[in-house]
Amino acid sequence: MQLVFPNITPVARPLPVLSEKKKIKNFNYIAGLTSGDGCFFISIRNSSYTKSGKSVVLKFQIVQNSRDVELIQTLVSTLGCGRVELCLKQSAAYYVVTKYEDILKKFIPLFDNHPIKGVRALDYSDFKKVVLLMKNKSHLTEEGLIEIQSIKSNMNRNRAN
Repeated sequence: MQLVFPNITPVARPLPVLSEKKKIKNFNYIAGLTSGDGCFFISIRNSSYTKSGKSVVLKFQIVQNSRDVELIQTLVSTLGCGRVELCLKQSAAYYVVTKYEDILKKFIPLFDNHPIKGVRALDYSDFKKVVLLMKNKSHLTEEGLIEIQSIKSNMNRNRAN
């Protein structure tokens, strides 16, 4: 960067309003990050551990430029769950949560109390349906798996306009 802008002095990017313990104080900020850069994934995989031979895996992530890795680390410390994944090839830093209990007990209440806006709100609504189906053990039945597959097939880029 110094070659292109030799007279510019880099300045550290400010993080959102943080407490002294490096935690985000306003959860609306997390909902805003999710509205812009979040994603909800549902995978149905083969499994030798279940009667149906299938397992459902949930994944929530927020992506930022790799220069904002400190923000992603702050999400981990604020929410007490998840991990940081770096993809240097894409110059990206990901906040990733796959643990079902964290999704159920932390993210469902978080986004119910601090709503996501835009098209991601629709993806969250579908994601939540699957989380609740799993809570009721529906994912262990063939009918439940069919319902989850149907919900999954209409999420994210597959959503009809």
